[in-house]
Amino acid sequence: MTIRPAEAADRPAVEAIVRAAYAPYVAQIGMEPGPMRDDYAARLARGEAWVHEDADGVGGVVVVVLGDDALLDNVAVAPRLRGRGVGRRLIDHAESVARRAGHGTIRLYTHGAMTENRALYPRLGYAETHRATEHGLDRVYYAKAL
Repeated sequence: MTIRPAEAADRPAVEAIVRAAYAPYVAQIGMEPGPMRDDYAARLARGEAWVHEDADGVGGVVVVVLGDDALLDNVAVAPRLRGRGVGRRLIDHAESVARRAGHGTIRLYTHGAMTENRALYPRLGYAETHRATEHGLDRVYYAKAL
């Protein structure tokens, strides 16, 4: 298993993983979650995405946007690898990317209806900072000191 910067050739796999990971939420929230509508060609071109790769190919993706702060924008794992710690390793990698870039905090948000995520992030050291409705989405924001 390795985590490496995503390349343009990874885009079809990244998009397929994101679609598969977020598809169960479409009915739950009444629309496609933001990551399903993202422009992954642009994300990859800007160097904002890393992929988990194993002997069977790309199995996960994490998107980290660095600017004034560090945003863990998206983490998605292929169904074949769910429950094997891949998501946690990708989140750890995102935190390392932010730390290496000089950030002392990393932020993220999730949809309020994504109860699995809302249970996971506090266990990983993230604290809820606020809630907001944006683009018709009920978002819960978190931050973690690095």
